[in-house]
Amino acid sequence: MALDYEALLDDLDVETVRLILVLRDLTPDQWEIDTPAEGWALRDQVSHLAFFDDAARTAMDDPHRFREESAALIAGGMDFPDRIARDLRTMSHQEVIDWFVHSRSELLKTLRRTDPKARMPWYGPDMSAASSATARLMETWAHGRDIYDALGVRHPDSPGLRSIAHLGVSTFAFAHQLNGLSVPEQPVRVVLQAPDPDADAWTWGPADAENAVVGPAEDFVLVVTQRRNVADTRLVVTGPVAHTWMGIAQAFAGAPGPGRPSLAAPSTTGGTR
Repeated sequence: MALDYEALLDDLDVETVRLILVLRDLTPDQWEIDTPAEGWALRDQVSHLAFFDDAARTAMDDPHRFREESAALIAGGMDFPDRIARDLRTMSHQEVIDWFVHSRSELLKTLRRTDPKARMPWYGPDMSAASSATARLMETWAHGRDIYDALGVRHPDSPGLRSIAHLGVSTFAFAHQLNGLSVPEQPVRVVLQAPDPDADAWTWGPADAENAVVGPAEDFVLVVTQRRNVADTRLVVTGPVAHTWMGIAQAFAGAPGPGRPSLAAPSTTGGTR
């Protein structure tokens, strides 16, 4: 998939603007409602985005400082997103949204002036600025989805959905390694229907692959961001390699996520951030 860096940043901007418009209309009580991520209120979803926007900007502008700060976080355990969320709960909801608006604006400015191929550290492997932008788009879509779901409103179709789906496909090996599994040699064919029913399908992998994942692009993205259990989607999964992957798929850095239980089979398993 050819990279159009400016279009990628524009997609991130659109997803951001839509989310901010929703956040600005919230009452103080709504900032405290529970989201599908266990233990996280709506305010935690937003402070998480703001914190890691600032971290991404530090990684680009001052990689030495980022490495020191990230090492300190990781040294305290891989549950650092939860610890950060708890520490930030002293902020008012107005402070949280002001922070997110500012941090996202500054991040976009930094990304626009950065070479998309420039390398930067992160909590997992180093990545390019383009990969960082894709990751911020994915995180905004995923945490935004938790917010939309908590409020009971529809998540608008995202112009960046293909980029997030591509990230989901690209993290095939990462998801296996993260879970202590050997990376399969057999390829998986991925065929996704775009939100526009008249658009051509988005495809990855050889057409003759014995393993395949076929279905709506949004459903695939929900699975690879661990916002839905594959059993609760319209995805058609064929072959043992594809089935294993859809059970562990993870497009975000950090510790292996437990995934979300199927709505058809309630469980005490916590939500994924």
